[in-house]
Amino acid sequence: MKYPTPEDIAEMKARGYEAETIRRAEWQMERGKEAQKLCVLIETAFHGVKLGDGVGLFQAQGLDDYENAATCAAYRAKDEKEDWRRITAADLNRCHSSLSFFDAEGMRFHLPAYLILDLRGECDMGITFHLTYALGDRPKFDLLTPEQRSTVRTYLLFLLDDPNEEFHHADIRHALDHYWI
Repeated sequence: MKYPTPEDIAEMKARGYEAETIRRAEWQMERGKEAQKLCVLIETAFHGVKLGDGVGLFQAQGLDDYENAATCAAYRAKDEKEDWRRITAADLNRCHSSLSFFDAEGMRFHLPAYLILDLRGECDMGITFHLTYALGDRPKFDLLTPEQRSTVRTYLLFLLDDPNEEFHHADIRHALDHYWI
C-alpha cells in the first residue's frame, strides 16, 4: 500500500471527500510514518549483511524452475552478493518465489529487502506467509541475530495493526507466540 501524504489529504479535503474517508487517509499517513521508522530499524539490524555462500535471488529462481547446475550457476553470477539495498524492487517482485528457495544465508541477506519493499508499498505479493507458516520445520531463519529476529517481530506486530492483513492475523499471532519470541 502506498501511504497518503499531507498533500494528498489536503486535496481530498479540497475535493469534498467524506470525513470518514479523510480520517482513514490520515490514519494511513501516520501508519506510513511508522513504516518509515521500521525501515530504518531494518536497515540498522541488517547493515553489512552479505550473501556469502548463500542462495542468491536469481539462483533461487533457477532452483524453482528445476534448472540444471550450470544454469543456476549462471544465474548466481548475476546475483547481488554484497549489499541487499542494491536489489531493485522490480527484481524482488519478479523473483518473489525465491523466498521459498533461500537457504539460511540467502534468507538473511534478502529478507530486509523484501520487508522494506513491503513497508514502502511496492511489494506485488505477500511475504507474511514466509514469516508465519511451518516455521518449526524451516531453518531459513537460523542465522538471524537476536536483533534481526526482534526486527522481524516488530514488523509482524506492525502487520497486526493493518486491517488489510486481517486474513493473516491468526497466523501472525501464532508465529509471534511460538517462533518470533
